[in-house]
Amino acid sequence: MVKEISDFTEEQGRYLLKLARFTIMRHLNLPRPSAEEEELAARLADKAFDIKRGIFVTLTIGGVLRGCIGSLAAYESVRQGVQRHAVNAAFNDQRFLPLTASELAEVNIEISVLTEPRPLQFSNIDELLDRLRPGTDGVILRRGAATATFLPQVWKQLPQVDEFMRHLCLKAGLTSEAWRQPGCTIETYQVKYFSEATKIDETTCLG
Repeated sequence: MVKEISDFTEEQGRYLLKLARFTIMRHLNLPRPSAEEEELAARLADKAFDIKRGIFVTLTIGGVLRGCIGSLAAYESVRQGVQRHAVNAAFNDQRFLPLTASELAEVNIEISVLTEPRPLQFSNIDELLDRLRPGTDGVILRRGAATATFLPQVWKQLPQVDEFMRHLCLKAGLTSEAWRQPGCTIETYQVKYFSEATKIDETTCLG
């Protein structure tokens, strides 16, 4: 049976979060508790983590975005994706300087496990407004070579569909009203996400 993203438990999410943190620590040459690393390796050997899904890793400090990198395509296992994108979010997000060891203690890590994106069919703007599900759907907008996505968590910051779509267009380098014009395609996906914070931060990949 193929594992669905909804099948991931909070406990498994904690293992993925620890994997992301330990991966960043390793790249910063910071010591990790050997016993915890051994236990984590044993837990992550579970075949549940072999499933291939798109992954995003988001870093925030005090609720402010500090890095967000991921992939919409499911080309590697959840385990591999978390490791790859934890490093990229910490050190290769071009919007920020590389994360420092002194910052790491203040960082909150969030991991989003994505479903496969699917085209959203609509014939006019009213249908698009009706079919998008705020708080549930991640959205991918494409027009020509321009593309951008917002994770479902961004709806917390931009709860109105028109405002959400305008910001998504700007992220893609388009005019804010491009989504209302012919030539745009829309795909949607959903996520199961886990955060180190007891309350999920509202700042995600907006920007």
